Amino acid sequence: MFTIKGKTTDWELVIGLETHIEVLSKSKLFSGASADYNPTVAPNTQVSMVDVAMPGMLPVLNEYCVEQAIKMGLGLNAEISHHSKFARKQYFYPDLPQGYQISQPAEEPPVVGRGWVEIMGDDGNPKKILIERAHLEQDAGKLKHDVHPTKSFADYNRTGVALLEIVTFLDVKNPENNSYISSPDEAERYLREIREIARALGVSKANMEEGSMRADVNVSVRPVGDTKFRTRTETKNMVSFKFIKSAIEYEARRQIEIYENGGTVSQDTMRYNQGDGTTSVMRSKEDALDYRYFPDPDLLPLDITDDQIERIRKTMPELPAATRARYVTEYGLSEYDAARLTETTDISKWFDTAVAGNASHAKSIANWLISELFAHPENWDVKNAVDTADSGMPRIIRPSDLSELVDMIAANEINGKQAKDIFIKMLDGESGTPREIADKFGMKQITDTSAIEAAVDEIIAASAPQVAQYKAGKTGLLGFFVGGVMRATHGKANPAVVNEILLRKLS
Repeated sequence: MFTIKGKTTDWELVIGLETHIEVLSKSKLFSGASADYNPTVAPNTQVSMVDVAMPGMLPVLNEYCVEQAIKMGLGLNAEISHHSKFARKQYFYPDLPQGYQISQPAEEPPVVGRGWVEIMGDDGNPKKILIERAHLEQDAGKLKHDVHPTKSFADYNRTGVALLEIVTFLDVKNPENNSYISSPDEAERYLREIREIARALGVSKANMEEGSMRADVNVSVRPVGDTKFRTRTETKNMVSFKFIKSAIEYEARRQIEIYENGGTVSQDTMRYNQGDGTTSVMRSKEDALDYRYFPDPDLLPLDITDDQIERIRKTMPELPAATRARYVTEYGLSEYDAARLTETTDISKWFDTAVAGNASHAKSIANWLISELFAHPENWDVKNAVDTADSGMPRIIRPSDLSELVDMIAANEINGKQAKDIFIKMLDGESGTPREIADKFGMKQITDTSAIEAAVDEIIAASAPQVAQYKAGKTGLLGFFVGGVMRATHGKANPAVVNEILLRKLS
């Protein structure tokens, strides 16, 4: 359990996340304008009359966006509502030209109902995080404050792009149910899981850097062992895993300090200050009633059939949770290794390519990938396996390279040290496959027992005092003899054969 030590007691965190992902579609949720929003597009060039609320313009629901929401719901192991409605969420802000946002209110069934995702908990075991709902809504525009020294500008290109808001569930009726996020690290793992599910399904780019994935972070604290939930705060529009973790840690300590000094935490909306990693009050938390939701008169209720749901389910690929389970059951990998290999869909595809037709070596390939290649991100490209050694760029190690290297170890063509030397040469840009590099530099392992036996005889003959000590019971000296043989053979002797011959001759 993740805890924070206070002055008089230990505290635990209760974290809720409202994750907004932009839905991948050609057009917006209620208009035909392009939904290919990105910062490089000229401002206000992808805006329709509907997006800016021109009089008489009526919204038309994009059926594909609904299908994308259903697909994501299935990826979240969630219930899909057969009947849902859209409503107008009333508020005024310059980036919202309509003066309201078309959304799905909490009191109405959303497109996606209760569900769950599985992450690795802080204890190293799988943990289910409950999902309360996921609903479709319009995105707002973007205000730009750095274009002019005294003016702000509004870019409405993003206005009306479909958002799917995914809300975690806190079981207030059963406070002992710990299926919620309880640490900054779990928050990051949860968001990464949401991101990879969305990417695997083609529902969203889910790219925090460009704003196609954002999160509102709800934090509260309570003494360890307390089953009551306390007042939460909400930090808005977080777009970085690093900043989200920092905001959670700071906000938790801020609340603990308030409680331990006899104060009370108010339900405020916070902003995160990137410069110093602090949070500060942006406004008092508005009550949902202030939004004055009412059914959108221009949109009919949304009806979804079982046939539609099943048709979409049949198109879905394997998701990260299923991939992890496959790695554990088929390849015997640990839960930790399976989680590392499914951190992104691209990594799992790279691993699957390396293991294809070579399942017996999956553990070794996983070990090399996690312990070696993860440490050299510039030398492997999960999306592009082209060798760029001749272009002045780092050598790109391909799945076939790692697979061949592990094959050579298993076939006793090379030993562990030689494999590491070949790997280093690949990192340094040496061209050729691992086997070609081994041939080029004479790095093949000596397995000829007669040659190894001759080297063993020489070492034994030159080490009479050590031989006497070994036979007197100082068996730890075996490493001395092994080292001598390996030096004599320039590291090429098969260590297993060396040990076998030494034990026989020294007995």
